[in-house]
This record gives sequence, structure tokens and C-alpha cells, in this order.
Amino acid sequence: MNRMLQVAFPHVYCELDFTTPLELSVATILSAQCTDVRVNQVTPALFAKYPTARSYAEADRVELEEMIRSTGFYRNKANSIIGLGQALLERYDGEVPNTLKDLVTLPGFGRKTANVVLGNAFGVPGITVDTHFSRLVRRWGWTAETDPVKIEHAVGELIERKEWTDLSHRVIFHGRRVCHARKPACGVCILAKECPSVGAGPMDKAEAARLVKGPETEHLLGLAGLAAP
Repeated sequence: MNRMLQVAFPHVYCELDFTTPLELSVATILSAQCTDVRVNQVTPALFAKYPTARSYAEADRVELEEMIRSTGFYRNKANSIIGLGQALLERYDGEVPNTLKDLVTLPGFGRKTANVVLGNAFGVPGITVDTHFSRLVRRWGWTAETDPVKIEHAVGELIERKEWTDLSHRVIFHGRRVCHARKPACGVCILAKECPSVGAGPMDKAEAARLVKGPETEHLLGLAGLAAP
């Protein structure tokens, strides 16, 4: 299934826009309960106004909250971002550390955020267990675990460590494009023959094709022997 996901999504990437570990850290905090598309609309102005850990640490809370309001839970997120800036100044000379052990001690960071930053900003393999990832690996029977840390370890034993970051992207891409929570596009899914949950969504190819989303739609439908609708 991992090899087939590589065929479905040969070019994967972090869908949050960033240029530095600090930018990715902030973007990932903002992405909680929010779409990456919305976060990417907010961050250009945010990153221009707050280019360093110190600028976040010394940010005017009201101004910061207003800039991130549209991402939801903006007060909690502002607390985390200001706290992150302060912690980076106090403990890491204003730089984002590059180990899981250090990252998970920072405000706004859990293992998920830490693995996003490790894998995409530092090139350190990590498994990102978000809602899509946990839903799909259970749907596929890779694990029955529900706790994100246990899911991370269970899947980590199945897949080579060097592939962890790209695997995370591919599973998340598949969850967003094809294997939707309520109505997966089973009839055009490249994993259908291997999936124990096949049939949870429509098996009719034409009906399933209409459910596929995202920039890879033409490629994904081509793999299923269809032209894009």
C-alpha cells in the first residue's frame, strides 16, 4: 500500500507555506482546527511583521490576535505563539531546536507539531499523526490503536524510517483527495484491492470520480482508467 501511494502521489510536500523552521512552527500551531489554505492566507503578513522569535515574544497580544483571528481559537494560538517566542529566546538563543526531545517542551508543540517541523524544516524523518492519518491507517487495518503516539509507533514499525515524512504526506494527501471520512472514492482508489474497508464509499467509477479533489485529480483518475470529469 505504501508503494501504491508513491505511485498515486509521487511528489509530496508540506501544504503549509514557510521558509524557516520558525515560520513552519508558527504555521503548524495556526493549523490546529483550521485548513492549510486559510493558514496560508494569514501567514504572509504575519511572517513579515514577526520575522524573529524576539518579535513574537514582544508582540502586542491584541494585534497578534487580530492577525490570526480567522484561523479560529485565536486567543489560545496567540498564547502559544508568544510563549514559543519567549521560550526560544530563553532556552535556544532564538532558534528552533532540531530534536523531538526539545521541540515537545515548547509552547504550542505536541509530537504532531514536532514531527511536522522535524520532517519538513530539518529533514529528520517523522510520522505526523493528524486526523486524516489516524483515520486512514485504522481504516486500512494498519493498526487498531487510537492514541496518536501509539499510532505513530505502530506505523513506524511497518515502514522504513527514511520514508516516514513522505509517508505522512502521502497518507494525508490521500485522506484529503480520495479517502474522505464520510464518503471515500472507493471506485477509483488505487488501494481498493488491498483495502479491508473497500465499499465504504461508492464503487461506481463515475460516481467515485466526482468525489476526488485536489491538483492531482487528473493523475489519480488516469490511474483508475478514467479521464478527469
